[in-house]
Amino acid sequence: MLRVMLDRHSQLAIPDESYFIPQIAARHRGRLDHDAFCDDLARVHTLVDWGVSPSQVRVQLQPGATVGDGIAAVFHAYAAHHGKSTWGDKTPMYMQYLPLIDRLFPDARYVHIVRDGRDAALSFLAMPTGVVTETWAHPRSIGGVACQWRSEVLAAQALGRRVGDERYLELRYEQLVADPPAGLQAVCRLAGLDYEPSMVDYAGNVDLTGKPHLTGLERPPTPGLRDWRSGATTKQVGEFESIAGDVLATCGYPLADPALGSGPNARARLALASYRARASAWRTTAWLLARSPIWRRRHPPIQSNTTGVVRSRNQ
Repeated sequence: MLRVMLDRHSQLAIPDESYFIPQIAARHRGRLDHDAFCDDLARVHTLVDWGVSPSQVRVQLQPGATVGDGIAAVFHAYAAHHGKSTWGDKTPMYMQYLPLIDRLFPDARYVHIVRDGRDAALSFLAMPTGVVTETWAHPRSIGGVACQWRSEVLAAQALGRRVGDERYLELRYEQLVADPPAGLQAVCRLAGLDYEPSMVDYAGNVDLTGKPHLTGLERPPTPGLRDWRSGATTKQVGEFESIAGDVLATCGYPLADPALGSGPNARARLALASYRARASAWRTTAWLLARSPIWRRRHPPIQSNTTGVVRSRNQ
């Protein structure tokens, strides 16, 4: 919802999830080899979906460009294609890669939208399995989502403390849907953009082809679309709060069991340790695969990197 509203701004382009940043960043070090970089871009399906060709990116690359500059050029090409001057990204998976994102884009500004984790868990678990592609482990239990929610909220808040208020804004989802103009005005101030009232008027103007899990965007911002008080069992609520109750409380969300606000118990700490170990192993494996020759075999060219002509994915 926030991505759609921001993308309606006349100067700001925010596409669907990109996914490719960690892979491309793993494959390039130091100053870019323009040919190798564009050859890799020709293998990324996201660029095809966005209508961006490697040749459009290549013309923006300057001598001495870094991988961050190269990735930014992809987004600049997308923004230019839509007649806009500023770009953003909304890819939940990158919550696992915040240090990398901040290293690639040292001047980036961050909007961290926080939703009551119990509502977020119900929403996540209701998504069709095939749609949940942006998370590293596809948690399918309330405890698994609690581990991820707690870890990612704390990671984003730690980033906010490092970069300061000039580059970080934390929004509550519940406040945003209750008063969208106020939330969007705060985001626009952070981004150095003028607020445009048309940003709120997205209902009925969003292409939801192939996105059945986003049918909520057919209506304007609506509070209470999902409420853990009526949608979750007592056991589910207790499991979530035993793992993330302290972070819920810190974020201002009342707990069903206030005793769980003092921090994870021994069982919850074990679950969190297991989550962190698996998340680290997944990121390490993904990095090694991106660095290996296997990556190129698994990602054959799907675009021309010189003419910008899109090839069939079956070629």
